[in-house]
Amino acid sequence: MYIGFMFEVLVFVYENYWRGNACPELEQLGRKLSAVGFEVEDIQEALSWLDELNLASHKTELIDIRQSTRTHHTESDHSMRVYSVAEQDHLGAACLGFINFLESADVLSPHMREIVLDRAMAIAGHPMDLNDLKIIVLMVYWSVGLEPDALMLDELCDDTHRLAH
Repeated sequence: MYIGFMFEVLVFVYENYWRGNACPELEQLGRKLSAVGFEVEDIQEALSWLDELNLASHKTELIDIRQSTRTHHTESDHSMRVYSVAEQDHLGAACLGFINFLESADVLSPHMREIVLDRAMAIAGHPMDLNDLKIIVLMVYWSVGLEPDALMLDELCDDTHRLAH
């Protein structure tokens, strides 16, 4: 199956529901996506992916709340994320480099990075296309109710065939 069509559904959701909490329940969203003309298989795949994104985002909110109440942080500024062989194979050098760029620019927190990685690893095929990873990053921002700053949004939306920002 060509996974790219699922990303078209995700782009539609992102462009039409600016915040994750503005998005209708998955069942209603599925009906709306079907009415727009997306294929049932692509809708089901996207809704499943979004459901898992919602679960991962909720877990991260709980982690952030717990950590903000502590007097010390569990992750050092000098810590380094080591990627497994499976992650390296699946994401490829371009995607890993982009994730590193986002982290070094302080626009992707460690918790958001882990959600991005989780959702990227849920996509079949490898190596992952960088434009697909950018959509995943946008959807992670969307799911936690944040909007990237204008420069980062431009970087994430540089694929003009998909996003009309």
